[in-house]
Amino acid sequence: MNMTSGPLFGKIAAFAFPLMCSSVLQLLFNAADIIVVGRYAGNTALAAVGSTSALINLIVNLFVGLSVGANVLIARSYGAGDLKAVHKGVHTAMLTALVGGIGLIFVGVALSRPMLAWMGTPEDVIDQATMYLRIYFVGAPSLLIYNFGAAILRAVGDTRRPLYFLTLAGVINVVLNLIFVIVFSLGVAGVALATIISQTVSAYLIVVCLMHNAGAFRLVLTELRIDREQFREILRIGVPAGVQGMVFSFSNVLIQSSVNSFGSAVMAGNTAASNIEGFVYSCMSAVSQTSMSFVSQNMGAGQYDRIDRVVFQCMLFTAAVGIIMGGSAYLFGSQLLHIYTPDPQVVTYGLYRMSVVCTSYFLCGWMDCLACSIRGLGASILPMVVSIVGACLLRIVWVMTIFQWERTQLCLYLSYPVSWALTAAVHLICFLVIRKKLRSGQPAAA
Repeated sequence: MNMTSGPLFGKIAAFAFPLMCSSVLQLLFNAADIIVVGRYAGNTALAAVGSTSALINLIVNLFVGLSVGANVLIARSYGAGDLKAVHKGVHTAMLTALVGGIGLIFVGVALSRPMLAWMGTPEDVIDQATMYLRIYFVGAPSLLIYNFGAAILRAVGDTRRPLYFLTLAGVINVVLNLIFVIVFSLGVAGVALATIISQTVSAYLIVVCLMHNAGAFRLVLTELRIDREQFREILRIGVPAGVQGMVFSFSNVLIQSSVNSFGSAVMAGNTAASNIEGFVYSCMSAVSQTSMSFVSQNMGAGQYDRIDRVVFQCMLFTAAVGIIMGGSAYLFGSQLLHIYTPDPQVVTYGLYRMSVVCTSYFLCGWMDCLACSIRGLGASILPMVVSIVGACLLRIVWVMTIFQWERTQLCLYLSYPVSWALTAAVHLICFLVIRKKLRSGQPAAA
């Protein structure tokens, strides 16, 4: 897809909708785990799987950030017509994914139980949560290879093939969940095994896809090597994005620890509600990723007026998705939560969280859309600093001060919309300042 010319909205929609579907399918991996264990293995198993999400994100997000760096770098090179740089970027990115994934196996297995203990995970939950995490991290290479491969395809405008691969992997995941948990009674271990097998399938398919592509972004396994200049640029853009994601996850780990203090029933309700909210977030995030790819290509082509239109239309798109989907999720929250668990008490706790988060989720979409747009302009440190201070540090301070004075679930959940709104406002100011610099011929901030 050529993002630097022609009508914008149709191209944005054509790019974003397959990406939304891909993101939703990725979430279905975790949703299938949660639904199956909630229905067939009980609330303790449900709490065990759910309590791992923030910790998984904390450890994985640095490398997911590097895939963002690869996306921006390759999209910018593609927009500028530098096909040699595209070729080098593809091979540098995929080797980074492989090496990083192997490293994550050791890190994840070693840190699983100590981190869960630090989070205050209850004794009736921690053994199953540790088992799930350790099995999950064995599949880390497949997880990163898929994410980096999908980032490469998005950089050149292809969001459909990753959707096809995830569709097949998602079906495999659901079938294996049912077999491992219901037929073989493997419980938490069964859903973890189903997840890593399905992730391996999606990683294999995306590697084969890249190997059979024509042109500069074709993957040749014998040419896998780290190009220093490309790797340095991926790090420059990706590390701040990854650090931002890690700090976000740390703040969520802290919130999860606070949720854990209310007991396993609240943990289970929080898990189910968070999973439903994830579908709303993934659709908004798809628009943010669209904005980043479009801004990157147009940045490479020097189309600054078009960048303004891209960001404005993506902001409107994000708001529409957040308000419609978030409102619908809360409106039908009771019915949706009953899919995860038949326990009415757990449903009540989950609906309580959704009443705060789902109704204000569009603010999170705006925050991410503006941060991704700034990153697409080539400024990587600024959105990281703003996000860490505004959304993460504020949230941590909230938990350590306001929540300590008023230890209620409502007070804890209010930390989300407050931090989203403040951070989005600062991101908007930063975008306007950088845009003004670019129009006057000055370089973007670091």
